[in-house]
Amino acid sequence: MKDKKELKEVRFDTTELILKDNLVRGAILPQKIAELTRNVIFDGNTVVEGAVFGQRIEVRGPEVEIHGSVFAKNELYVAGDVKGDVLFKKTVGSAGSVVSRAGSATPIFCSDINAKSVALRNAYVAGSIYADEITLENCVVIGGVFATQEAELNNCITGTFNAPRVKLDGTVQLLLPSAFTIEPPETTPATRLYNLALADLGALYRGAAEDARSGRIPMNLETDEVRSNLSSDDVQRTLRSFTVVGKVLAADMVDTDRFQNHFLLTAAALGPQLLKTYDMGAKADGSPARLDAVSIRDFMFDLLSGKKEPRELSATFSLADVAR
Repeated sequence: MKDKKELKEVRFDTTELILKDNLVRGAILPQKIAELTRNVIFDGNTVVEGAVFGQRIEVRGPEVEIHGSVFAKNELYVAGDVKGDVLFKKTVGSAGSVVSRAGSATPIFCSDINAKSVALRNAYVAGSIYADEITLENCVVIGGVFATQEAELNNCITGTFNAPRVKLDGTVQLLLPSAFTIEPPETTPATRLYNLALADLGALYRGAAEDARSGRIPMNLETDEVRSNLSSDDVQRTLRSFTVVGKVLAADMVDTDRFQNHFLLTAAALGPQLLKTYDMGAKADGSPARLDAVSIRDFMFDLLSGKKEPRELSATFSLADVAR
């Protein structure tokens, strides 16, 4: 992004805002009834230090930073031809949809997304996603994907997912031990499901050797399924849980704190709320492995693309140790 000194500070009272090369030191909020239907368009190289409200909020150019919360009455849209960074530091919401299909940009959402429908491509979400329908392609969600109707995941990393109907395609990796559906998940021949709860993410982040007792766990949607029947006076429902919690409990005899996964994922989820930038020790080249949003995003996308790949879990344990 250009030096902030070069950005122009603007004041506005129009019914449509088109911002380019601007620094807005306050919020973009309606001051009168006519402004409730105002569209806000970011053409690039713009910083907003406060919150943003608009009928439709559109990002058409790169290098956009919004430090406050964002709410779009109809739609928040990141154009498909945007290249470069787009950063939302706080919660993003919409009464309609949140859509980003940019192929050459990796939008960063540092907090939760709430909308009626969410469709993202190449996006990094440090929080969770809450919507009726969620479609994710080549995305990383540190929190959970929570859909009231349907979730579709294609080549994604997510903390967990919980939806009545789920479609899985490509390689889907979970950061937490369990995920939940009501109906059996729809899959393709290319679907591969892995769990990273016991992967040594700290070592991978630093570029160090992984612990010999760590590794990602291949999941089988049939053998790793646990069904629970939930009933009330007039409703009965079957909840499917796809879980590796048994393997995780067995592995608790190992000191998993040395993996530093909890520290890494907590720093990722807190994002800009951290009062200082932490690090996880030294990298292989001696430089500190700093925990900031961009570095964690790049690491997670290295995991997603296979540039960094955890070892397969092959540890064994003694039943006598379990009894003790």
